[in-house]
Amino acid sequence: MKAFTPEIEVAIARTRDEVAALHSELVRNGLVAWTGGNVSGRVPGADVFVIKPSGVSYDELSPENMIVCDLDGSIIPDTPGSERAPSSDTAAHAYVYRNMEHVGGVVHTHSPYATAWAARGEAIPCVLTAMADEFGGEIPVGPFAIIGDDSIGRGIVETLSGHRSRAVLMRNHGPFTIGRDARDAVKAAVMLEDVARTVHIARQGGEPLQIPQGAIDSLYDRYQNVYGQHAKAVLP
Repeated sequence: MKAFTPEIEVAIARTRDEVAALHSELVRNGLVAWTGGNVSGRVPGADVFVIKPSGVSYDELSPENMIVCDLDGSIIPDTPGSERAPSSDTAAHAYVYRNMEHVGGVVHTHSPYATAWAARGEAIPCVLTAMADEFGGEIPVGPFAIIGDDSIGRGIVETLSGHRSRAVLMRNHGPFTIGRDARDAVKAAVMLEDVARTVHIARQGGEPLQIPQGAIDSLYDRYQNVYGQHAKAVLP
């Protein structure tokens, strides 16, 4: 078994708790069906992350059966949950963590509206202020890739590197989101499905109106740097 310091053991336990609990948000927000979808979280201060086991019902998920992997996607032996197979998307998550050091959480769902855009290989245009706030522009499309190795992870990184969006629509597959931690990535997944649905509905009545780039930049800056209690606490 890999030896961790007491501080890292505590961080792993906290990440297990958080990742296990956040899977219920995927169900509550209608983002997943059956056992599809997954949440992972990077453990602060360590080159490991926590991810759900493959094919296990959401009702059966608990901190104890979350799986700890290194950044190559290999299970850390003799840790709780290590007897189970990790999510089939583990290699993709690991690739993102290895190549995007600022990312602390990754989420994959098959949420219906966002996945419908992915099936068409069509980016979601930035026609809502909520999109400008949360994603800083359109939701881009990533390349088609087969599950099983890090191909999906490479597509995520290639598409989102240098892009303000925290969401990508992997073509013919579905959405992946990233965040500063697992909770932030889940929030992005929830917001992505909301805007995917709203823009789809808007298109039924005609072509939605694009927001000018200058307005997108202003909205994004305000939401990311001024909006919320943390920002208000540091304002004069």
